[in-house]
Amino acid sequence: MQSDTESRPSSSGQQNDSTPVTLPGSAAFQSQYALRDTAAGLITGAMAIPLSIGIAIMSDYPIKVGLATVAFACLVGWINAWFRPGNFIGAPGIAAGLAPVLALGVASFGIQNMAFCIFLTAFMQAVIWHFNWQRYLLIAVPAYLVEGLLAGVGLKILLKFFEFTYEIPEDAVSEEFWNSTRYQMVTISAIGFVGFIYLFSKFKDTQPAIPYFALIIAGALLAQVITVPMIYVEDVELFLRLPLPEPDVTMMIMITMVLFCLMLAIIDVIEQVMSNAAIEKIDPLKRKTNSNNSLLAIWIANMGSSFFGGMTNLDGLAKSTTNRLAGAYTKFSVLVIGFVVVFFTFNPAYLDYLPKFALAAIMMFSGYKMIAGLVHVTHYGPYALILAVLCGGLVFMVGIFEGLLIAMAVHGIIHYMVYTKHDNMRGGDVVKRYFENLKRDSSNLQ
Repeated sequence: MQSDTESRPSSSGQQNDSTPVTLPGSAAFQSQYALRDTAAGLITGAMAIPLSIGIAIMSDYPIKVGLATVAFACLVGWINAWFRPGNFIGAPGIAAGLAPVLALGVASFGIQNMAFCIFLTAFMQAVIWHFNWQRYLLIAVPAYLVEGLLAGVGLKILLKFFEFTYEIPEDAVSEEFWNSTRYQMVTISAIGFVGFIYLFSKFKDTQPAIPYFALIIAGALLAQVITVPMIYVEDVELFLRLPLPEPDVTMMIMITMVLFCLMLAIIDVIEQVMSNAAIEKIDPLKRKTNSNNSLLAIWIANMGSSFFGGMTNLDGLAKSTTNRLAGAYTKFSVLVIGFVVVFFTFNPAYLDYLPKFALAAIMMFSGYKMIAGLVHVTHYGPYALILAVLCGGLVFMVGIFEGLLIAMAVHGIIHYMVYTKHDNMRGGDVVKRYFENLKRDSSNLQ
């Protein structure tokens, strides 16, 4: 359990050796908040179900595997909070920002090799955690490029689930694409999406789970009257196995897998560090986060999930915000979220009552929120905004890994040209200055 006194963290979320302060109790459980945490966990858990389903679909993973990953990450997150709390109200789950990356992995290496990829990703994250390298990542990869990357991913998600808004049952398909059934489905989807947006704008600062509940319940009731496409959850078997690559994996494929896992690990770490900064701001007791402790929970959960073919995880901002507004004060709410997700993991038949148009509204909204994150980039100035938009476009057009690398290369070339042509610096001095700035800017992130 966390001690009563700890050193005051810096504004970046890391610990330093300044004046000790008294922290308000354990991060994992406090009896005076037990009822509030339980209620918050039930609400956030119910809201996490459709989000997790959508992200699993986008990732080309079985829905049941995605839910099992969330449940396991919740357990690890709660246990970790007893000893090394990172944030205090963050809710773990599979991240929308990583969905296209995982789908790329499935397409490139096959689902049978993804367990090894997740294990390798977790190992890399363990190295990053051990040496506390996360303090350098947000400097080496500017935050506005990450926002651009997420915007490109958000556009992919929005367009992917837009298809659900006009999908009709197979028995209603005819030679004429725009038949009466499809017009009816588009109308229902539009009403559901507008209603969801209205409710979210009305309750986002008080009870953000209400629009999710309202849309899902209304959709399930409507499906009893009108035939609409429904989500089907394949009841796949969950079993433990060693996360080893298939025997036919060649050395060239193995090298590609290592590079892929490095990209996955870095994106996962950066997104968690950025989420922690936001989670710290909404903490009801104003407690400071420790991002490196969060990474400990992440890599343990990722490594553990690789043994049952699971996915990557992090404390997402959407679920964490819902958790906070639902009344959470400690990570005990996360344990309750895990119990809710476990129930649906082993009773997937209940998820067949979720209409696809309702899931489309939720996921399209999530994609829009990721695109809208570009607004935050305006604070960095026009150069950052242009580069972020470029990064987002490249991610959407050519892929996440390639898009980010090209954007970073453009960023580096521009700075190199400015320093060498405008400031008349030698090329070697430019590189030397970059590493000196990196070291200086990270000197207070111990």
